[in-house]
Amino acid sequence: MAADCDVLIVGMGPVGAALAALLGDLGVRTLVVERDREVYPLPRAAHFDHEAMRLFQQLGIAEDVLAHARPVPDYEFRAADGQLLMRFDAPAGRPGAGWRSGYMFHQPGLENALRAKVAAQLGVEVRLGARLLSLSDDGAGVSARIEDAGGERTVRARYLVGCDGGSSVVRTALGVGLFDYGFDEPWLVIDAKVGDGARTPEVNLQICDPERPTTCVLMGPGRHRWEFMLKPGETAEQVLADDFIQPLIATWDCGPVELERRAVYRFHGLVAKAWRVGRVLLAGDAAHQMPPFAGQGMCSGLRDAANLAWKLAAVLKGADAALLDTYQTEREPHVRAYIELAIGMGRTVCTLDPQVAAQRDAAMLARGPKAAGMASPRLGPGLLMEGDGAGVLAPQPWADGVGLDDALGPGAWLIARGAVPEAPDVTAVSIDAPRLAPYREALAAWLDAKGAPAVLVRPDRYVFGVGEPAAWRAPLRAAVSA
Repeated sequence: MAADCDVLIVGMGPVGAALAALLGDLGVRTLVVERDREVYPLPRAAHFDHEAMRLFQQLGIAEDVLAHARPVPDYEFRAADGQLLMRFDAPAGRPGAGWRSGYMFHQPGLENALRAKVAAQLGVEVRLGARLLSLSDDGAGVSARIEDAGGERTVRARYLVGCDGGSSVVRTALGVGLFDYGFDEPWLVIDAKVGDGARTPEVNLQICDPERPTTCVLMGPGRHRWEFMLKPGETAEQVLADDFIQPLIATWDCGPVELERRAVYRFHGLVAKAWRVGRVLLAGDAAHQMPPFAGQGMCSGLRDAANLAWKLAAVLKGADAALLDTYQTEREPHVRAYIELAIGMGRTVCTLDPQVAAQRDAAMLARGPKAAGMASPRLGPGLLMEGDGAGVLAPQPWADGVGLDDALGPGAWLIARGAVPEAPDVTAVSIDAPRLAPYREALAAWLDAKGAPAVLVRPDRYVFGVGEPAAWRAPLRAAVSA
């Protein structure tokens, strides 16, 4: 059967839209189906990091996204009496990717920026108001039964990616089970618009109060969020009522705020046991979910999209389909590290026993409040060379407002000292080349730190390996070349 598209994406939240945009830039014929006709108009995710911002830079929408974001502030954990237990300081400068360490944002604005990018791509078709009914993988392609306003129809795709959220229809159709970390806590989430004269905190807060653990964080410009842990016996219907919410907000004495959204969420840690079954793959919340305490839920889904897009494009051009197996082996350990961090932070916050909370506070006060931020985990085993330099995000030096990513462009890079060896399907450049002059000092320092003559950077900006380029040619070409 002839394929209607190369890749069918089910779901057009941030992850599905980002994957569609990346595939569109790679020339992959892509169809996206999304059951909702409009972007959900209220806030949901709150934070993305510098790596996500680097992806938006790659897609050419960084400035559009920044209009709906602001730099992340310090992050403090405080006891019920206000004592500072722990603080994560927000770096004032730019980390390795060339952006601020993180941003608080308004999700509808971000999604609209992504959708505008997708709408401008000739090779990407979007069908809104369409939902997946069933799918069948016959080994040569995937047949998906889709229902929209015009009725039911079957779409034939070479690959299908489920980006359809925590209750994923795609994951259910595959019969893929979930690994459950056993963390399951219900929270009331309140989003508010902040008016002139409001007195909302200027830092992000975790109030470790056993009477009612509480989160209070900045959102996008002009917005704030509170999250209140539900106590045993409290119901969603009860806590969503005005007479329950208003006293909780009033204790913060914030002045004029307009409640915009209220919802009850269950914070949990889940990982799909398989992210690829034949020609069907999972990404974002369909593949993994985590509590919000580390602010890495959406970020992890965007990393999925970045990891998967170039691999799908390579396989569609003739690379061995086994390349797609490296998607889960690389991404799952990375995701699990963040899930475990978030659950650890959550267990610290979610203590309801006053005696246990007092012991926790005493131990944290004894250690002092200074907390080091977690370095980004390394990728798991996959399309990587051995050695300490592989599997980490490559730095991006900037000069005169231009980042290295923009100077070298898309695809894989080979950056070397002196003469550059032949490298098919790779942008190969010497640090002595004129176009790298503004970045030469930073790149030379990076190579010096690795003790290596060259580095190979993958299209998703993770390091394939450092060392002698001759050792890279065979494994890289076998993986990504037709």
